[in-house]
Amino acid sequence: MTLLDRLRWGPATTIRVRLGVAMAAALLPVLLLGAGQSLLAFQREAADRQAVLQSAAQRSAATARARMEAAGVLLETLGPGAIGMDCSRRLTDIRQRLPGYANLIRFDRIGRVACSAESVPADSARRDRDWFRRLAAGETMVVTLAPGVAYASEPSLFTAARSSNPATGFNVLAAVIPLSSLRPELEDRSLPRGAQVAIVDREGRLLSVTDERAFPRVVRPWIDRVDDHGSYLGYGLDRHAVRRVYSAAPLVGDDLFVILSAPSAGLFSTAWLDPLSGIVFPLIAFFVALAAVFFAAERGVGRWIVYLQRVAAIYARGRFTVRPVQVSQAPPEIRELAETLDHMAATIVARDATLHENLDQKDALMREIHHRVKNNLQVISSLLSMQERALSDPAARAAMSDTRQRITALALIYRALYQGPDIKHVDLKPFLEDLIGQLLAGDVGGGHIRTEVRADRLAIDPDKLAPLALFAVEAVTNAQKHALQRGGGVLTVDFTLREGEAELAIADDGGGGDRETPREMSQTSGVGRTLMNAFARQLRGKMTLEQNTIGGLTARLVFPMPEAPVNGT
Repeated sequence: MTLLDRLRWGPATTIRVRLGVAMAAALLPVLLLGAGQSLLAFQREAADRQAVLQSAAQRSAATARARMEAAGVLLETLGPGAIGMDCSRRLTDIRQRLPGYANLIRFDRIGRVACSAESVPADSARRDRDWFRRLAAGETMVVTLAPGVAYASEPSLFTAARSSNPATGFNVLAAVIPLSSLRPELEDRSLPRGAQVAIVDREGRLLSVTDERAFPRVVRPWIDRVDDHGSYLGYGLDRHAVRRVYSAAPLVGDDLFVILSAPSAGLFSTAWLDPLSGIVFPLIAFFVALAAVFFAAERGVGRWIVYLQRVAAIYARGRFTVRPVQVSQAPPEIRELAETLDHMAATIVARDATLHENLDQKDALMREIHHRVKNNLQVISSLLSMQERALSDPAARAAMSDTRQRITALALIYRALYQGPDIKHVDLKPFLEDLIGQLLAGDVGGGHIRTEVRADRLAIDPDKLAPLALFAVEAVTNAQKHALQRGGGVLTVDFTLREGEAELAIADDGGGGDRETPREMSQTSGVGRTLMNAFARQLRGKMTLEQNTIGGLTARLVFPMPEAPVNGT
């Protein structure tokens, strides 16, 4: 999968992020290349720095060995001539001409000082010293740090050579070499700035040091590593807890070692400056480029898109009068998008106006149709009323009256539709009040009928209202015939909503009439009861007739709400 595909993979990824990722992907190889080159350069410089210290330590050891070898050659050369009254003068002259020697001494065969360039401390046990006995036993040269007494005012290396002369027999020539003369010169340009030098013995004691603070108190582990590897190079903390690099090399056999110390490369040292510049500068350029991309995306695209989003949100709320006039300074592509959005809003406004006009026409037409249907039904009801008055048979007149009331109920539905604010729905409560009033208005019985209508608010469509209204007509007509003819009475109409169901209950109090019980009514059949069951089935509900607590009968219709799901469908 390509990078472009990955950017397209997330539909929620913004333009800023996509441009930033693209720029980051473009600059990443350059950044990695610069970082790699900088690290390699730093490693090379660090290796060179370490090589300089190691080379300086090895040169110091080589210089010390050369000086000791030169001392041996010098002693062998002086051996035949270092006799007589001129011995001290000649040794003094040689010491002055050859720097690096603290003293030149000649001992006789019993260890007494024959002559010397400088004063020699007394040592009654000299002939019993290890170095003297080794030379007396036949060794040519002995080098030691512990000749028995201090032959110089500073730590020195004592080099003694065996000499034999026919005139004097066995004698010893010794050269005292100060350890400070064996150290590398700090002015050497090959040494790092701030370098310090120390000469230590086998136990790690500092015998000669340029700055004791530049070395830790314990250096014995380094000496052990020199024995194992021939040299040592590592890092440690000096007595000021400053990180330094150290290099150690053997100076004289296994007894004397030279250690060089230099400051470790810090963060802003020249050893780090080039690598950091090779990493930091490309990194800065990397982030500057990303910031430029984000700024350009924000100023050139992002803010205009946000502006157009706000305009589109206003359009979504139905306010099409707003125009994106602020995009005059935007890029051409954004201006074209704004013009398209503006044109779309104008088109929607024109189409909405046309749709509203058509809807108004259709609404007026539907109201006119409902009005005419209501008038036609009213005409039919009037004709039935005239026909009813012309009949003499009471049963025929009652049947005609029932039919007229059903048509009146249908006419009320159409009147409610064209007079109401919504031609598709009817407010049920005022409709029931109007329907009950119309049904009871034609009652010519001798008693006064009191009605109570209680209904929850519900906007119901005509398809549900027609069977509901006709059920109410049959229930009220039944109450009029059997309970409310003599002495009046109370007619109660309740419509309630509960948990997805609606209930219409029409109850009377008996009114003093001889009315049938629910059991008697269930055993008889008639047009009214048949119609009530049919209307209940049309509403997918259930109709019941039950004796109430006030001595009358209650006709109850329970059916599912229009919004509620219907079982079995």
